[in-house]
Parts: sequence; structure tokens; C-alpha cells
Amino acid sequence: MRKHASTLAILLAIVALFAVAMVLGTRQSTGDGETFIGTDSAATTHIEENHPGYTPWFQPIFEPSSGEVESGLFALQAALGAGALGFVLGTMRERRRQRRSAADDSSRPVSDPEPACDAAELQSRG
Repeated sequence: MRKHASTLAILLAIVALFAVAMVLGTRQSTGDGETFIGTDSAATTHIEENHPGYTPWFQPIFEPSSGEVESGLFALQAALGAGALGFVLGTMRERRRQRRSAADDSSRPVSDPEPACDAAELQSRG
């Protein structure tokens, strides 16, 4: 019961965190009509406004041909990250389950080993 209460509290905290972020995020706008922009775009806009003569140190090695390709690569990156995170969490859970199972097996009393043969078999052998 205590475990379920703490899980529920964590889930409610996550939902509240997202709700607050959504409410605060909709109040801030860039003026371009976009309410959700990335930090790269926000940083670029800030630099261009405050330092108009700024020249970048280097150019990107690869620049996607369109916004759709860029979004697709970003989605691929997110999917690979989610897959890696899921794999790590699943592996950790399985290891913990196996450790608990091994600990439970070692704490059980060892029963008497079965005899190699029972009395009826010994009588039949003579």
C-alpha cells in the first residue's frame, strides 16, 4: 500500500510539473506565433538581437536539406534514446529480480535429498 501511494504521488508530481510547464510556456511567446521553440532557436535569437555583428566560430558539418528531415532526425534521436533507456531500465529490473530470486532460494531450508532408490526398489533387487 505504501509503495502504491508513493508511486501515485510521483505520478501526480510529474503531471503537475507538465501542467505548470504548459501553462507557463503558453504565456511566453517569441512573437512569431510559435509558443514552443527549442533552446537552440531561443539562443540564436537572443544572440542575433544582442550582438548583431556576431559571426559563428564554425559551420555545421551536416545541415539537413529541409525542416522535415531535421524533424525526422530529431525524432529518430529521441526514439533511439528512449530505446536505450528502456533497455537499461529493463536490464536493471531483470537483474534485481534475479538477485531477489537467488536470495529467496538461498534462504529456503534445504530439504533432505531424495534417496537414490526407495525401499521397494531395494527389495526387488534382492
